[in-house]
Amino acid sequence: MTDFSRRQTLALFGGAVVASTLTLPGITRAATTTIRIGWQKGGVLALAKAEGALEKRFAAKGVTITWSEFSSGPPLLEALGAGALDFGPTGDVPPLFAQAARGNLVYAGTYKGSSEGSAILVKADSPIKTIADLKGKKLAFKRGSSAHNVAVKVLRKGGLSLTDVTLVDLAPPDAAAAFKNGSIDAWSIWDPYTAVAEADPQTRVLTTAQGIVDSWSYFLANGDFAKENGGLILEIFDELAQVGKRAQANLDKTVPALSAITGVPEDITRKTLQRTGFNLGDVGTISDQAIAYQQALADEFFELKIIPKKLTITDVVWRPKAS
Repeated sequence: MTDFSRRQTLALFGGAVVASTLTLPGITRAATTTIRIGWQKGGVLALAKAEGALEKRFAAKGVTITWSEFSSGPPLLEALGAGALDFGPTGDVPPLFAQAARGNLVYAGTYKGSSEGSAILVKADSPIKTIADLKGKKLAFKRGSSAHNVAVKVLRKGGLSLTDVTLVDLAPPDAAAAFKNGSIDAWSIWDPYTAVAEADPQTRVLTTAQGIVDSWSYFLANGDFAKENGGLILEIFDELAQVGKRAQANLDKTVPALSAITGVPEDITRKTLQRTGFNLGDVGTISDQAIAYQQALADEFFELKIIPKKLTITDVVWRPKAS
């Protein structure tokens, strides 16, 4: 299976919390002179960075953009919560842990991937043929990531729970190595690893998350930044949506561009961008549907004792006020 370095890992991010009544300033008047964005080597933010799209958008307002690269969610979360960043992306599970830890972050927007890109992988010659066969086996995923959620729900579909398997908490680069050397039996992971696996004769996809888990992801903002700069957040979403729509409409240009950023081969990159339901331009402020999904997830993870406290997601949601 193709190895990915830590810099090539498309890890999920997380963040959350601090309830505020947020005031929306005029979009044409910036409340800050710098927007500090956390990013990773993938997705619409990576394309926007490569194009300088946000820099161009805000130049006339005298607002500069700075970028900080992260290979995993926890440090990005910590930076957002501590006020060292203003804006960044997250998967569905990490914000739950961040909210429980009382970080100064709020949900600001959403983007949605394809459930086909998340999967449970096994070796091609593995005796594991069904989900039920995972019982007693070593299953790896990064605790607190979207792969954690996939593992919970896939196991349930097979009549199992997390207590029926041996859990191995590994970040994607470490899990990739463990999977390759056979020290784990199965791996819950997301694209591009899933797409790599589908092209690797030594790896088999036991099941994808299609029809099992929705693929919601979120943009988080520092709570203070969101309170003071609602107009800038709306402009960020507008620009990212435009970048994403152009990119999705011209994959012949987007694939090599994104491959150059991530180091993921072009054929694998194209496959991830053509998944069912995937759309780089599907970016915007948070919806009631996304909030309901996240609340259900929070309730489930509390009941399973995965997170330590009951959460109310609406406590930490930023909403633009009507003009």
